Amino acid sequence: MPELKIKCQHPESLKILLKAAVEKELQSLSDGIERTKQRLQEFETKYQLSTEEFLRRYENDEFTETLELDEWIGESWMLENLCEEVENLKVVEFVN
Repeated sequence: MPELKIKCQHPESLKILLKAAVEKELQSLSDGIERTKQRLQEFETKYQLSTEEFLRRYENDEFTETLELDEWIGESWMLENLCEEVENLKVVEFVN
């Protein structure tokens, strides 16, 4: 894994600050994931389709494009991106 080295006068203080920032970002991403999942559930309930089934059928041109369906697709992409960001931050390791 690539490393990032930072030199400063007070490394422990900076380490604490950076750890807190990563933890705060992880919490923010987790909150975003929950909101996005709730929004996806609303679409799934309304249309009686799972997001996976909707996307498959959408790719097969079984739906007419609407703003609402575009929002559903956007929420699906957002969930993927948020999950990727969480995975990227979870592997951050602070070493001495």
